[in-house]
Amino acid sequence: MFDIKEELKKLPEKSGVYIMRDINDTVIYVGKAKILKNRVRQYFQNSSNNSPKVISMVKHIDRFEYIVTDSEIEALILENNLIKKYSPKYNIMLKDDKTYPYIKVTINEKFPKLFITRKHEKDGAKYFGPYTNSYAIKETVELIHKIWPLRRCMKKFPRDFNKERPCLNHHIGQCLAPCVKKIDEKSYNKMISSVIKFLNGNYNSIIKELENDMYNASENLEFEKAAEIRDKISAVKKLDQKQVIENMSMDDRDVIAFARAGSCALVQVFFIRGGKMTGREHFIVNDADGVTRSEFMTDFVKRFYGGTPFIPKEIVLQEEIHDCDLISNWLSDVKGHKVTITAPKKGEKHRLVELASKNAIIVLEQFGDQMEREERRTIGAVNEIKQKINVDFDISRIESYDISNTQGIQSVGSMVVFEKGKPKRSDYRKFKIKSVFGPDDYASIYEVITRRFLRYKKEISGEEKIKGFNKLPDIIFIDGGKGQIKVVKKALYDIGLNIPVCGMVKDDRHRTRGLIYDNNEILFDSHSEGFKLITRIQDEVHRFAIEYHRKLMEKNQIKSILDDIKGIGATRRKNLMKHFGSIEAIRKASFEEICNVESMDSKSAKAVKDFFSSNL
Repeated sequence: MFDIKEELKKLPEKSGVYIMRDINDTVIYVGKAKILKNRVRQYFQNSSNNSPKVISMVKHIDRFEYIVTDSEIEALILENNLIKKYSPKYNIMLKDDKTYPYIKVTINEKFPKLFITRKHEKDGAKYFGPYTNSYAIKETVELIHKIWPLRRCMKKFPRDFNKERPCLNHHIGQCLAPCVKKIDEKSYNKMISSVIKFLNGNYNSIIKELENDMYNASENLEFEKAAEIRDKISAVKKLDQKQVIENMSMDDRDVIAFARAGSCALVQVFFIRGGKMTGREHFIVNDADGVTRSEFMTDFVKRFYGGTPFIPKEIVLQEEIHDCDLISNWLSDVKGHKVTITAPKKGEKHRLVELASKNAIIVLEQFGDQMEREERRTIGAVNEIKQKINVDFDISRIESYDISNTQGIQSVGSMVVFEKGKPKRSDYRKFKIKSVFGPDDYASIYEVITRRFLRYKKEISGEEKIKGFNKLPDIIFIDGGKGQIKVVKKALYDIGLNIPVCGMVKDDRHRTRGLIYDNNEILFDSHSEGFKLITRIQDEVHRFAIEYHRKLMEKNQIKSILDDIKGIGATRRKNLMKHFGSIEAIRKASFEEICNVESMDSKSAKAVKDFFSSNL
């Protein structure tokens, strides 16, 4: 038995990371501390000084653990890694986990090439970005290849010199064929130098170079070439006009501001590279209430820069953050250069923050009604269910299960996950029933629940690494009534877990009726958001099970029937099923229709027709 009061006395006066767990041993919060003893004890002292969010969290802490580190920076790094690993419900989590594209110039090799990548590696190449507008980055790369005919192949030099004839790009004037030495390295590198100037935003010098080339071509009476260069100049000027923010400093910097409405916050980030804004992005953060503006900004900076491959030289913030020097030192270590974090109150940088703040407010207002409706149908619906079934625990993660089979053949189980009222498809799982023969739904449910939560125990114990099973649900929704609930509870009891279970029941017309919880049937208004969410969960878990079952049945059909036709191999079987969609459609198809299927000839079509004619 974990005694919190006694364990608090044992906390060391050292820096480190603390991990809060609930009664099911699920990690609900991760934090770092300069002095563990002081920081952790604060949670369990005078609760009136804590925020509503902390008060709610403390109610669910069953035990805590901690990891001592040599320094506060190590604690910061470890905190970030553990939050990524566990996704605790009381830590601020970003809703946007996309990776941004970069333009990569391979100056670390002979005759460099240029392309778009989403990986930022320390490989000696030169990277530009990140870019948030995928169309804009493609437009830029296309313009570069139009102005400077760089190679696009994957050849390695000098290994691949003169091994093959020049490719099509050379013949259409889009490559100068360094592979057969039609351009020397010095001339090629001069092009690369111009490309890098262009990507750094030095458009004026590029335009001057192109204008000189245009005038020279005109003087030599090469009017067609001059016209082509004129069009290139026009394209560069057009791109230059899109870069709207100019700065005296040419450093890379990010500008961050946010706006809040209720429990939702919208963070706006401006990406400024080489003194020009290359893009912007917004991030939506739910459960943002109950923390100060400074705490919110601190958590955002740690989460955002703990997950992005590019860190600018300067980060300009709307609010001052806690541990500013510590975070700055951490990011400087990661980048390999000094990273400055500022929260300006006046001047040019403050104007940029104001602009980001206005944009955050505009976007929040623009999506305000939509976000409010979305919150009603998700978090609001979950809260309605919580009130109707009368429970005092938070419901964030719902797991739902269903069984599907045809008279006991190819029995499968499905698991779908809803977090804060939204489907989390990356956590969906399928189970092929292994231990049950015949149409026994109860035994199948027992097997699925047992397999799912034994995998959870193995993963958290470190015995196995099974992706997607390291979290526990707050509640389980099973498609069925009291019988199914009883089986699920028995499986959980046998494993040693205690998770609330609801049954989703249907009426005589197979429509959602309500929930069964704690042996009571709870009905919902059919127009309520809670009822609609239950219906969505029930339909989704049923759909997911049916799809998997049909897929297995189809494979079984193909194997048991089409495999018996002589002359019909794997390719023809696949083409027949792709063309007709089912065995029954193949059976009914005419000889001519079968002949029209890809890879089928008259002999194989006759074999198919003869087979089904003799097996009616």
